[in-house]
Amino acid sequence: MHWARRGLKLAFFGVVAVGVVGLVVMGLWNWLMPVLLGWPAIGFWQALGLLVLCRILFGGLRGGPGGRTRWRRRMAERWQRMTPEEREKFMEGMRTRCGGFSPPPAASV
Repeated sequence: MHWARRGLKLAFFGVVAVGVVGLVVMGLWNWLMPVLLGWPAIGFWQALGLLVLCRILFGGLRGGPGGRTRWRRRMAERWQRMTPEEREKFMEGMRTRCGGFSPPPAASV
């Protein structure tokens, strides 16, 4: 029962957060755009639609920025498993393709 209460609390705060962000976007749009550019004011649902559109266009459809750190961690693990000869071969390949390469930082275990 504890996990159900926790899930409901998380869903509630998620809905509240989306509502607050929607209101902030609507307020900023209606405060700036009609005055600066002569564009019409928008409503709450249009502001949420604008947020979704910006997420699709500029943020992608994947999860948050954690994808980059997962890739970096995975690459560091691969780097640690390589022999010195494999590392040198990899770095030489990167130099010829990309014009330079610095190895990933050692992962702390």
